[in-house]
Amino acid sequence: MVGVLFVCLGNICRSPTGEGLFQDLVKRKKLNQKITVDSAGTSAFHIGEPPDPRSQAAAKLRGIDLSKQRARRVEAKDFEKFDYLLAMDAANKDALMRLCPPGSEHKIHLMMDFGEGTKGQDVPDPYYVGGEGFEVVLNMIENASNGLLKEICNKHL
Repeated sequence: MVGVLFVCLGNICRSPTGEGLFQDLVKRKKLNQKITVDSAGTSAFHIGEPPDPRSQAAAKLRGIDLSKQRARRVEAKDFEKFDYLLAMDAANKDALMRLCPPGSEHKIHLMMDFGEGTKGQDVPDPYYVGGEGFEVVLNMIENASNGLLKEICNKHL
């Protein structure tokens, strides 16, 4: 089983969107018995809360339901459980590197490093932008999710 953890600051906008989109892709490719997907935040701001209603609404337009997700914080055991810890931006990647036990650094990546033509880019936080910012995030994560799945299939399946 290959484990994938999507990570942003509060686990209410970008990382739950990543979890939902990637889980949908995995199910459509009939790989849900081989790939496990989750999300978490580097902060404790929103523990136990559902994803932002705007994230849920944007995902729902694509047939993806985020409503059952609840925000949680990255834990030490995540570095053992997951093969890919995907930070939505450089600040969260840095936070993961600080939390990371020695020997697990290779598991931490920027999400957009898997996108076509987006290596090194951040997924912008739509929390304060609103509106179409959530659609931009969906498009970016969808692009990178396709590349991520290709890598997982080539390296692990």
